[in-house]
Amino acid sequence: MTPLRRTPVPTQRLTFREMTVDDLDDMAELLGDPEVMRYYPRPKTRDEALGWIEWNQRLYAEHGHGLWLITLQDTGEFVGNCGLTVQNVEGAIHVEIGYLVRADLQGNGYATEAAVACRDHARDALHLDRLIAIINPDNVPSQRVAEKLGLTLERSATWNDRKVSIYAGNI
Repeated sequence: MTPLRRTPVPTQRLTFREMTVDDLDDMAELLGDPEVMRYYPRPKTRDEALGWIEWNQRLYAEHGHGLWLITLQDTGEFVGNCGLTVQNVEGAIHVEIGYLVRADLQGNGYATEAAVACRDHARDALHLDRLIAIINPDNVPSQRVAEKLGLTLERSATWNDRKVSIYAGNI
């Protein structure tokens, strides 16, 4: 029997791997960028970026998935993160697909390309049949990515004391 693949299959341009503490500089820059984090309550500190990495390492250990680090296949250059996290939304547990791309690389289709690979990994390797995306109602680019994955606006919700839009769909 083939062992479970722990990361999504590489795409034409992107590769995926689990985050480590060695990625702190890249993740701190990504999560600390006001442009990248404009739809979050605020950019994250370096310590919070370390917490983000540690959270994902716990997710890998407990669930076999989390947000994976994305790099360009040709050069190894850091792009962002994308993957699958377990989220509690108003008392119900869901698997969310999430994506963050460096501000200077946005608009190149990397978020969609990475998210499609993660959606396919969720379906084909993890045998999940449904995903959600928790999106700030003002974040139109993220909504477009969710729609390209086949997710549709399901409802509004309160999550982490914020009003959010829940996009959802069977995969």
